[in-house]
Amino acid sequence: MSLLRLRLRLHARRSYSTSHPPRSQGWDPHAAFAAATERARSGNLTSEDAHKLFDQLLLQANPVNMRLPNDLLTALARAPAFAACSNGPALAVALFSRLSQGARQRVVQPTACTHGILMDCCCNAHRLDLALAFFARLLRTGLKAGVIEVNTLLKGLCRAKRAHEALDILLHRMPELGCTPNVVAYTTVIHGFFKEGQVSKACNLFHEMALQGVTPDVVTYNSVIDALCKARAMDKAEYFLGQMVDDGVVPDNVTYNSLIHGYSFSGHWKEAVRVFKQMTSRRVTADVHTYNMFMTFLCKHGRSKEAAGIFDTMAIKGLKPDNVSYAILLHGYATEGCLVDMINLFNSMERDCILPDCRIFNILINAYAKSGKLDKAMLIFNEMQKQGVSPNAVTYSTVIDAFCKKGQLDDAMIKFNQMIDTGIRQGTTVYGFCTHGDLVKAKELLTEMMNKGIPPPDIKFFHSIMQNLGTEGRVIEARDVLGLIAHIGMRPNVCTFNILSGGYCLSARWRMPQKYLMI
Repeated sequence: MSLLRLRLRLHARRSYSTSHPPRSQGWDPHAAFAAATERARSGNLTSEDAHKLFDQLLLQANPVNMRLPNDLLTALARAPAFAACSNGPALAVALFSRLSQGARQRVVQPTACTHGILMDCCCNAHRLDLALAFFARLLRTGLKAGVIEVNTLLKGLCRAKRAHEALDILLHRMPELGCTPNVVAYTTVIHGFFKEGQVSKACNLFHEMALQGVTPDVVTYNSVIDALCKARAMDKAEYFLGQMVDDGVVPDNVTYNSLIHGYSFSGHWKEAVRVFKQMTSRRVTADVHTYNMFMTFLCKHGRSKEAAGIFDTMAIKGLKPDNVSYAILLHGYATEGCLVDMINLFNSMERDCILPDCRIFNILINAYAKSGKLDKAMLIFNEMQKQGVSPNAVTYSTVIDAFCKKGQLDDAMIKFNQMIDTGIRQGTTVYGFCTHGDLVKAKELLTEMMNKGIPPPDIKFFHSIMQNLGTEGRVIEARDVLGLIAHIGMRPNVCTFNILSGGYCLSARWRMPQKYLMI
């Protein structure tokens, strides 16, 4: 069910006298809701069964504790999409609609917690407008909004990059509502400012938090340290780490991973190793992500053999390398031309029951294509499809470019047709044909793209082709690209002619034919 229809659902199912089942004798709401909640958590509760349950609930003569429906709504709010229920949050809101109509019978009365659950559903579905509507409804009913409900609203605002509004609620609206902001509220808004790149405002709020007597926890410190590391402000990150320890907050692997990431991606290998040693000395366990960061640094600096040593260390430590681990090391081998090591590592994935994804296959295809081993690249391309992995734009771009460079333009054309049949839009093939002098083929491809409703490349794309041709002294071919531009109905601009005239100058043909200046 689409969340776009949720507001309509709030007014749906008003009449139930003829559609409800007869009141059953001996129905146990506790057992019924416990079973339904468990089914929702396992993904086996259907929308029809959930509605029947609530219909049965509203037929009860005696009031039922609202905690029972709340537990079910919470399970639905957190449930991933399953065949039985493709949209748990949407179903939760629809059931609330049923509940709010039946509440007149005083069988159940929605609580502040109920509203908070529905607000969380809407925030997770990126429907802040509906979350705000539920919050307004909560206040209109006379229920007291608690810190949990307000924190849910803060989370939604920050996720929508409206941290300034969240700050206003935190500092002004919460006291008016009788809610004392807690560490979760402050951390949510601090993280929101960091996500918007407003580091100074986030740090100021951190200090304001301390002034108000709210003690930061490990999540707060991790948010601050991670943001500072991403901003390459390592000195400040180290300062907050020291303050964290002084405050008695124990750093975890998230804390240290942020510092290792900051140092390694800034090129400070020794500092990253120092933090790793500090991490292990404090008996904080490194995870796969920790080792992946070290492998990335080593592979970027041409040290794939050392990265392989770290890869093997993971197994010794009882950690299982993931797809990212394999991709890092495979790319390292490919970059250094160690193709035997690369394919051996790839084959080990099957032994370790790791399924290669599109990124993995692209690394192999690109490595073989760049080394001139197009036959092996195509073997990998075919194997990829046999394993049910669909090629993406990068895959086709690599294969088509390799065919064009080898002059196998017919094969490039075949792959182009496969590409557009899958709905992938990109101009790699056109580029390849242009740079290899077959403008007739390029024109055919452009026509085919347009006939199939695929927008042609923009003017900047053609400028790039002309620039490359002009730099290589192929100014006549660069000039002929103007015909392609006209063919698709584009009009050359000043930049087009500047590039073309620059090509004539580089090729010592100082006088560009006047007819091109008259276009």
